[in-house]
Order: sequence, then structure tokens, then C-alpha cells
Amino acid sequence: MQLLNHLSIKTKLIVMLLVVSLCAMLASTFICSSAGRSILTEKVFNQLTSLRAAKTYQIQDYFETIHNHSETLSEDLTVVDAMQEFKTAYGQLEASTVPADFDAKIDNYYQTQFIPKLTRTNEGSPVLASYTPKTAAARYLQYHYIAANPNPVGKKLLLDNPGDASAYSRVHARYHPIFRNIVEKYGYYDMFLIDPQGTVVYTVFKEADFTTNLIDGPYNESNLASAIAAARQAKGTGYVKIVDFKPYSPSYGAPAAFIAAPIFNGSQFIGTLAFQLPVDKINNVMTGNKNWKQSGLGDSGETYLVGSDYLMRSASRFQIEDPEGHAKTLASIGTDEKTIKKIKEFKTTILLQEVKTTGVKEALFGKQGTQVIDDYRNIPVLSSYAPLDIDGLKWVILAEMDVSEAYASIHSFEKTVLIGATLIIALITLVAMWLTSIFVKPIKTLTASARKVGAGDFDAAVTSGSQDEFGELAKSFNQTIGSLRAETQLIDRENRENEALVLNVFSPAIAKRLKDGERQIADQISNVSVLFSDLHRFTKLSQTMSAPEVVGLLNELVTAFDEMTEKYGLEKIKTIGDGYMAVCGLSVPRLDHDKRTVDFALEMLAFIRRFNYEKGLQLEVEIGINSGDVVAGVIGKNKLLYDVWGDTVNIANRLKSACPPGAIFLSQDICDRLHDLYDFELVGEIQEPGKEKLVAWQIKSSKLAVNVESEQVYE
Repeated sequence: MQLLNHLSIKTKLIVMLLVVSLCAMLASTFICSSAGRSILTEKVFNQLTSLRAAKTYQIQDYFETIHNHSETLSEDLTVVDAMQEFKTAYGQLEASTVPADFDAKIDNYYQTQFIPKLTRTNEGSPVLASYTPKTAAARYLQYHYIAANPNPVGKKLLLDNPGDASAYSRVHARYHPIFRNIVEKYGYYDMFLIDPQGTVVYTVFKEADFTTNLIDGPYNESNLASAIAAARQAKGTGYVKIVDFKPYSPSYGAPAAFIAAPIFNGSQFIGTLAFQLPVDKINNVMTGNKNWKQSGLGDSGETYLVGSDYLMRSASRFQIEDPEGHAKTLASIGTDEKTIKKIKEFKTTILLQEVKTTGVKEALFGKQGTQVIDDYRNIPVLSSYAPLDIDGLKWVILAEMDVSEAYASIHSFEKTVLIGATLIIALITLVAMWLTSIFVKPIKTLTASARKVGAGDFDAAVTSGSQDEFGELAKSFNQTIGSLRAETQLIDRENRENEALVLNVFSPAIAKRLKDGERQIADQISNVSVLFSDLHRFTKLSQTMSAPEVVGLLNELVTAFDEMTEKYGLEKIKTIGDGYMAVCGLSVPRLDHDKRTVDFALEMLAFIRRFNYEKGLQLEVEIGINSGDVVAGVIGKNKLLYDVWGDTVNIANRLKSACPPGAIFLSQDICDRLHDLYDFELVGEIQEPGKEKLVAWQIKSSKLAVNVESEQVYE
């Protein structure tokens, strides 16, 4: 404000035009930007929610389809007959003799094919004997269908008949093409037939789980074993069990989920049908066959699934598009190196990428909605989330897009507006300078004439060549200057006397209210700081001095304190003998009222020390400071007094009374607010009969010295 007071009217007009123009442009930009951001956010959220709903329907429909398919196939006579025939043929092989070279070839397969791949993804070193088949039937079948199978790993399902002339191979040759066709047509990863004792008597894919026992075999703790155990407990047809993804050792630790249904022949339970669910099928649904842009997800949007363990159940777009970049991102946010290695090995984030975001947590609680959150890469995204309704699975689905991409058009708009605003401001500046030069010319003429009058030359006439309002002003000024001269001088003198008298008693704000006719003044005021002080040894000193000397000395001190209150923005409330009370934030609210009061107190201490040095005295001051709410008002009828009351005042007075000479006691509130600015130390509790305990703090002397020497300017 002081700077504006020193500016010319021309400059002020230019500044005003620029400020008005700038404010208008900024307001327009803000309104447009906010409206655009809101509309764009709603649009993106609606788009994400629509896409999420579509994916939700697809995933739920897919699981409902495989549920119905598994239930139907488990009751199909072909599957029932196949279960019985495979079980019978498998039992016949238990009595067969397995040559030693069969075992050697089986061991060689596990040592060269299975164990090395399993070691790359599992912790520790797998023991060969824990995985190789033990029974005669298992060893016989693993030899012919796995170890001696001429097809490579991953293609073992192409063998229909190994040519060993066994009953099992005849059954296998008849049913295997049918089941292989089912797996290929419906996109399953594998199909299993398990007898009531838990033995896998048939699989399509022929992995290491073929012929193993899921009750006491090497995979008895797998999720397939859990699915089979649940199906075995079923008491009738129509039961289907889906188990969530879990690392599956026969698939070298890759994530696998299963669906199982019991097989009955009439009322007799004869086995279990199970399918290993395809990861690719779920990923194709969630990624739209990797066509994110065509689905409206831009360069950063994706839809994915998360389980109740906060791990992904579908692949991350960023891992698919840029595996190396995704790995670096995970490393930068502190992801475990083993997890990153497994993601690279399996080329998927399923069961490996943790997603513990706000959206996932809300969805796992059964809520659906949209929010701006940080995703699993710690990047802000617009997220639309919801729980999935799939029997046996507690999954949630999310559709997200990076905030930076979603708001790219808004940022571009803001940049364009900023450039345009800069050019417009430059043009306005030039036009404003030209217009203001024309406008202020008669003002300069009037100002020059008025300066003469201001210097005391009331006989000087004001001249103006303008015929507009400025000309009329000059004429009016000339007509009234004479008559107003005497009256103005008289009024000014009386006003100065009256105002000086009132201001000696009240603050400017209270004085104005009294002047405006307000008689009953009482205010509840919050956030003020109250200071009480007493001069120590002054009473004893006054006994050795004459009355004029005592009054003169006290007047000098109070005058100095009054000047300090003006400097720091405090208001003196009253003096009682050698006591002094002042408040900050009373008439004029101050955000830093407590700091101003503390600095005022520090300068009081410094002044007393200088005063003692100059006068050869040994006076000390005791100061108590507290902040809080007070009641302030004018009391009295003939003799008016402005005073403050309340617990805040009482506590400050108690602190002053307990304070030793030459120190400042402060309340807990002051310490809490200013502990970053001053070095406080705890004094202890002040206990007075009939009153609550009061905690007192003081400023350490070393820190006090630093603050005393500082020269902070308050306005």
C-alpha cells in the first residue's frame, strides 16, 4: 500500500487497467479450465465406468459359461464312461512290471526338462525324488506319455496312442482326441480326470501332474488339490468348485486356477472332472486382445483384475507393452528384486504385482465408484472400480487412465490461453499508457495550482484550460477557498485536540466507534495475545526519590513501552502503578499476534537493561504472556475505561505473578505455536490454591539474546 501511495495517477491508472484486464482473463481462464476439467473428468470417468461394466459382464459371463460347461460335462455319458474306463485301465497297470530303463528315462526327463525350469521360478533346489512317480502304473504311463513321448514339452498332447498295446492306451486313443478337441475349442489350458482316491488318471496336456495323487502326492497342497477335495465332498450332481489362482508346480510355478465338478454314475461317486483355466483367455478379455487404444484407453489406460490378496489376476498393460520399462518402474518404487525377476520369467504380473490402492480397498469392501488415486506405479490416475460377482472368487475390476493423459487437452488449452493473455496484456499496456497521458494532463495543471494553495498561498488562483469537470473543479475551488480557509483551520485544530484526547485513552478502532455514537461496546474476540508486566524494585526505588522524580521516571518507561506497542502492533490496555498490560490482535486481527507479543516482551527486557545502564538503576521486569479468547469492552459512564476480561487474561496475570525478575513466562499455547521460532524450555507447573495447574515455559537466555538483537519491522 505504501508503494501505491507514491505512484502517480498515470501509473495507477495503467496498473488499474492492467489489473482489471489480468483479473478478467485469469477469472475467465480459471472458470473455463475448471469447467473443462470437470466436464473432461466426468467424461473420462463415464468412459472408464462403461468400459469397466462391459469387461465385468464379459468376465462374469465367461466364468458362468465355464461353470455351466463343467457342470454339463461332468454329467455327460461320454465323460462318465471315460472316467470309469480310465480308472479301470489305470488299476490294471498297477500290477505291471516297469523295466529299469523306463525309470532311467523318467529320471532323465525330470532332471533335464522339469527340475531346471522349476528351479528358475521356485526358491531353493527341488529334490528329484519328491516329484518322480512311485507306483507302477504312474511310472508306466509317465514313461510312455511323457518321457518317451516324441513330441516336445508343451506338445505332448499330440500323442494319441504310444503303441504299447495296453488297455489304457486303447481307452486313451478313443477318448483323447475328443477331450483334446474340447480343450482347444473352449480354450482351456488342461483337462483332468481324477479317481475317487485322488489319482490323476488322465490329463490332456500331459504335464508332471499326470498320474500323481492329489491327496498324498507331491502336489497335495496345490489349489487343484483343494478343488478336488471340495468336489469329493459333494453329495450330488450340480456342484462346481472354482479355486483362485496360485503358483502351480507342474506348470513350473506359473499362476493357475482350476474348476472342478464331481462325476456320478447314478448315485455312485466315481471321480472328478477338472479344468485348468486359461490365463490367456482372461487377459484377452481384460486387454481387448491388446487393443487398448481401439477400446478408448489411449496410451496409458488399462483394465485389470485384482484378488483379495491385493495381487493381480490379469496382466498389466505396461508389462506387456514395455517389459523393461515396467521393470524399471517397479524397481524405482521399491518392488522386491525376486518379484521383478519372476515377472520377467513368467512374462506376466498375475499373482506377482501387488495393487494395494484406494480403489482396490474400496472395491474389496463391496463398493464401486470413481476417484483420482495413485495406481500401483505410484502415478496419479482416474480410476473406476467395482467388485465382481463370481462364485468362489473375491475379485475386483478396475479401469484406469493416467491423469496426465486425461487432462492433456486442458493443459494445452491453458498454455494457449496463457500465451494469448501475455500478448493481450502487452497491447493493453501500450493503449493504457496513451490514454492515461491524455487523461492526466488537466490533473497535472490543477495539481500545480493546488500546490501553491497547499503551501499557504490561499490568494493563489487555480487555473485550468479545460472546459470539462476539471475546469468546473478549478472554478469551485477558487470560489470556496476563501470562505473555507478560516473554518478549515478552526475545525482542524479542534478535531486534532479531540482526537488526540480520545486516542490517549482508547485505540483508534474503539475511538472511532465512540465517535460514531456507539455507547455500549462489548466484544468477544478470538486469537489474541495478552501481556502483563511488573517493574521489580520500582516500589522500593520510589521510596528513595521525590514524587516528581518517580513520576518522571515512570513516565519515561511507560512512554517507551507505548512506542513499542505501536512498533509491534499491540494496544496498551492500562497501567496500574508500575504494572503494564497490552494486547495484540484486539482491534486489528493479527495472524502473528503471539510472535509480535513475544518480540515486544523481548524488546521490553532489552530496553530495561539499557535504561538501567544509562540511569545507573537495577530495575527488572516480570512478564507473563498467554493467548486465547477474551471479552473486551468499554465500562463506566462519566469516566470511560476500555478493558479486557477472561481466562486468557487471568492466566497471563498468573504467569506474570509467578515469573522471576528479568524473565518471560509463556503459556503452553504460545510454546506450541512458536516452538519453531524460539528456543523454549519448560519451567514447570504453577499451582495456586483453588486454581487449576498451569504449565509455564520460558525462552532460553541464549536464544533470547539473539531475538533481542534482531530488527524485525512490523506494519
